[in-house]
Amino acid sequence: MVGKRIYEIIEIADEKDTVSRIYDVTMMVVIVASLIPVAAKSTAGLYGILDLVTTGIFIVDYILRLLTADQKLRRGWSSFFLYPFTPMAIVDLLAILPSVVAISGALRTLKVLRLLRTFRVFRAFKAIRHSRSISIILRVFKKQKELLFVVGILAVGYVLVSALVVVSIEPQTFPTYFDAVYWATVSLTTVGYGDIYAVSTAGKVITMISSMFGIAIIALPGGIITAGYMEEIREQKDGKDEEALEKEE
Repeated sequence: MVGKRIYEIIEIADEKDTVSRIYDVTMMVVIVASLIPVAAKSTAGLYGILDLVTTGIFIVDYILRLLTADQKLRRGWSSFFLYPFTPMAIVDLLAILPSVVAISGALRTLKVLRLLRTFRVFRAFKAIRHSRSISIILRVFKKQKELLFVVGILAVGYVLVSALVVVSIEPQTFPTYFDAVYWATVSLTTVGYGDIYAVSTAGKVITMISSMFGIAIIALPGGIITAGYMEEIREQKDGKDEEALEKEE
């Protein structure tokens, strides 16, 4: 089936599917190349040609994914109508739209549409689809979302509480609660820009406690993600071993 084969090629490559791997590598190169005009802030000359070529490839890729939406979503004809509203399809469209607008002279006269050019940075997010490692990390985030959410709530709660404490201790140093929240955030993350800091002894003690607590808070997500990543790798390896044993039998 032609549609199924196209879907297999444009999705994340299987190790044994050479054509699909070539497609993924090619798309990664195209994505990087498409960011060159964005970095140069120019679409004149070679930059313009490069922008047109990469945009054309993105359009073809988008059309192929739309035509094989039923293979991905498995919802029959409704898949073709639902696919454009999926997260990655929206990213694809945002990566294409600014260049299409730039080509149209009529639309270019509408200055407000120049804001769409900023959406070119979404081309970098297209690389997510073509990177197996990034896909694994996204699955880890999905599986560990509850733990990460708890850690996030813990961090936000500590920031708000420590901000309340310090704004009460040093109202002159921190004229608004937002200033105190900013200080608590940079202290918790151990960044410490130094543009606003506690000057009293009590305030300095709070800062030291906040910084020490920040080390633990920052370390928690790293440990959770690392453990989840290793577990995901292990599951994939076990799955491949089982497939190999089934083929041998």
